[in-house]
Amino acid sequence: MLLTITTTHEPATDLGFLLHKHPERVQAFALSFGKAHVFYPEASPSRCTAALLVEVDPIGLVRGRRGPAGDGFALDQYVNDRPYVASSFLAVAIGEVFGTALAGRSTHHEELVRAALPFEARIPSLPSRGGAALVERLFLPLGYEVDARGGLLDSSFPDWGRSPYLDVTLRTRARLQELLQHLTVLIPVLDGDKHYWIGDDEVEKLLRRGEGWLAVHPERELIAERYLKRRSHLVRAALARLSEEDQPEPEAPSAGDREEEAVERPLSLAAQRTGAVLAVLRDAGARRVADLGCGEGHLLRALLDETSFERVIGMDVSLRALEIAERRLGLDRLPPLKRERIQLLHGSLTYRDERIAGLDALTLIEVVEHLDPSRLGAFERCVFELAKPGLVVVTTPNVEYNVRFAELPAGRMRHRDHRFEWTRAEFASWTDSIAARFGYSGRRIGIGPEDAALGAPTQMGIFRRG
Repeated sequence: MLLTITTTHEPATDLGFLLHKHPERVQAFALSFGKAHVFYPEASPSRCTAALLVEVDPIGLVRGRRGPAGDGFALDQYVNDRPYVASSFLAVAIGEVFGTALAGRSTHHEELVRAALPFEARIPSLPSRGGAALVERLFLPLGYEVDARGGLLDSSFPDWGRSPYLDVTLRTRARLQELLQHLTVLIPVLDGDKHYWIGDDEVEKLLRRGEGWLAVHPERELIAERYLKRRSHLVRAALARLSEEDQPEPEAPSAGDREEEAVERPLSLAAQRTGAVLAVLRDAGARRVADLGCGEGHLLRALLDETSFERVIGMDVSLRALEIAERRLGLDRLPPLKRERIQLLHGSLTYRDERIAGLDALTLIEVVEHLDPSRLGAFERCVFELAKPGLVVVTTPNVEYNVRFAELPAGRMRHRDHRFEWTRAEFASWTDSIAARFGYSGRRIGIGPEDAALGAPTQMGIFRRG
C-alpha cells in the first residue's frame, strides 16, 4: 500500500524537516505487521514528494491464530487485499513512522509546523464502502479538493467488472499535522475493516486526532461508528465527548467581546461597519444574503428591516449565539411574511454547507480573524469555491491603527480570541490572492476615521464573481 504527500511550498524540500525524514535517504521501519519504507521520488526546491510504502506480512499476521472453523487454517486469512490497499494498516504506519509530525512537534522548524502549506496526498488504492461519494462527504467539509476515480478491476479482463478500489488525490492548504490527523482517522473509516482490537483507548485516539475538527464535522456520527467498528458503547462515549467539545459559549458576552466593544465604542465602528456593508449590498442589488458568523444578529436586524432583502440567513458555529439572536430579533413575534424571510443556521465556516450555496451575497463581519491561520484555506474554499456567491463582503481590523486606541495596551489585539490581525499590506495580499485563485474581482475600502499614516481602523474587502 502506498501514500504520497507532495508540496509546492518553496523550498519544497522543507517537507523533509516536517516529516523528520531526509529527502536524500531511503529509510525502512519495522512494524508489528510488516515493514514501512520512506523515500522521495522527487525533491527539488519547487516540488517535493514523500512516499510511504507499507509491506504487510499476511503470514505473520495470522501465525498462531485459529481459523473460524477451529482448524487453524482459513485461506482468506492469507489471500486477501490487506497487503495492497490502504486500510487501518496504513493509518497505523503513518502514526508510527510520522509520529512526530502527527503530534505537531518540531525541534528547529516550529514556524513550518504552524504554517498552512499546499499539500497533495495521493492514495492509489483506497477502498470505500460508499464509493467516491463517501470520500467527498468525508473530505470536502474539511476544505479538500477531492479527485476520486474508479476503474476496471483488470483492463485485460473487462468482464470482471469495476474495481471496488479508488485512486484518490486530495489537495488542500493546511498544516501537515492536520493532513495526517485527517488521514489516520478517515482511512479506517472508508475501509471499515480495522485489523486490531477496538477498546477504550481507541476512543481516546479518535478524540485526540479529531481535536478541533471532528466535533463539528457533519458526518461525525458516521465517522465515530465506522472508526470504532460500531461498538455501540464506545460510539456513545465518543459522541458524548464530542458533544461536550461542541458546547456553545455562555450566553453573556465574553470578556473579549466587552473589551473589543469598549475599545471601538468611541468611534462607533460597529454601526459604521453595518452601514458600510448594507451600502455595498444595496449597490450590488443583492436579494438573498447570508451573514456568516452572525453572532447575536446585529446585521440580521438591519437586513430584515429592508424589504429588498428577500431572503436573510444567519449562520454561526455557536448555538448559544443563535439562541440569543432569535430572542433579540423577536422571531416568535414577527409578522408571518417577515418571519418567512429569515432563517438561522448552525454551521461552521470551514465546512462545506449546501444551505449557503449559490446566494447573491455572503457577509463576514469581523469573523476571519477568529480563525486559526491553518484553517483559512478551508474557509476560502468553502466560501469562494464551493458556495460561489455573487458577492462576498469581509471586514477585519487594521492592526496598524491599534496604536490610536488609548485603552488598548501596546502589542495587544482588540479581542483576546483573535488569532491574527492583518496590516493593510497583508490584507491586500490576501484579497488579491482570493481574487486570482477563485475568479473574483476584489477591491478594498477603509471604514472609520482615516489616519494619514495608519489608514482606517477597519478594512473591508469586496469580492464580485466573474
